[in-house]
Amino acid sequence: MKSSVFLSDLKVESGRTLLDKLDILLDRADLKGKVKERDLVAIKLHFGEKGNTAYVRPIFLRRVVDRVKQYKAKPFLTDTNTLYVGTRAEAVSHLTTALENGFTESAVNAPILIADGLRGNSAVKVRVDKRIFKTVSIAREIHMADGLVAVTHFKGHELSGFGGALKNLGMGCASREGKLSQHSNISPKVNGEACKGCKACLSWCAQEAILMQPPPSGVETKHSIAFIDPKKCVGCGECILTCSSGAIQVQLNESIPMFQKKMVEYAYGVVQKKKGKTLCLNFLTQISPACDCYGYSDTPIANDIGILSSEDPVAIDQASVDLVNRQEGNRSSKLPGAWKPGEDKFKAIYPQVDWSIQLAYAEEIGLGTREYELIRI
Repeated sequence: MKSSVFLSDLKVESGRTLLDKLDILLDRADLKGKVKERDLVAIKLHFGEKGNTAYVRPIFLRRVVDRVKQYKAKPFLTDTNTLYVGTRAEAVSHLTTALENGFTESAVNAPILIADGLRGNSAVKVRVDKRIFKTVSIAREIHMADGLVAVTHFKGHELSGFGGALKNLGMGCASREGKLSQHSNISPKVNGEACKGCKACLSWCAQEAILMQPPPSGVETKHSIAFIDPKKCVGCGECILTCSSGAIQVQLNESIPMFQKKMVEYAYGVVQKKKGKTLCLNFLTQISPACDCYGYSDTPIANDIGILSSEDPVAIDQASVDLVNRQEGNRSSKLPGAWKPGEDKFKAIYPQVDWSIQLAYAEEIGLGTREYELIRI
């Protein structure tokens, strides 16, 4: 059975704004049926790294918030801390970045929470019993919410080909431990050249997996450096953030197909408690070649298309990638080829990535269907 995906283009007439069309999208996807009075509704978005400009604007989030409040529910805006050390690695810097990018409570009319806490370790283990994971580590505030609206800026991504609703749910709702488990199957490593021997990481490791040892040959330092015992490490990732010198680094060794499947199993863990309570919005605007986690936004690879809504994260991502690929490519962007309508833009940017893996596996485990009916409003 096909899933319904609703599309609003960006054309407007006098007296009718794009925000009004967003209201129609929310109505057609039955937001009212997905929230009830006093529900705590997480509106999951990407606040944008500092310097990035392609993220979904606060004015659109305000409209979603107001509509949720119209149904007497209680919305909050949220995202999770990043695995890498940037301007959103912990809650203080994350909230500061959100504020600088325009996401203030007065602007969006809702509180802003970081879903996995101060340092990314506020999480709930959710049982999924899938091929790769038996349990997944989901950000606590997202898991505890009654409902979920995933607002996604659709764009390219170097590991998943594109970043859509599935990535916003699977990677974006995971704790630091969950993000690490998706990116890697081995322990973080210590860069001996960068380690200052301060021992701060030792006190943060609950497994006592970090110890100090003499520097290896070739490392010109007189102090001891940290070493992570892979037999004791459980992959929580806390040491990465607590290292003030940035000496502890993720080993991004997971294969691209396995990464995508892990991400999908996490997305399953996020929504399984919220069946009938989840809505996805994909913004096909400023379709940048790379993720909003970069501190810049490059030239879009295709023209703006519109906004999509669906309760099915698989169908909305399939529809989104199809719509982008039907466009003529932007020759002034980083798109190296596939400029003709119908050619695969994301494969052209990331030839090593088969983006269909995430969609096929998501359909296989019952997260949604790739078959959709595109309904234009």
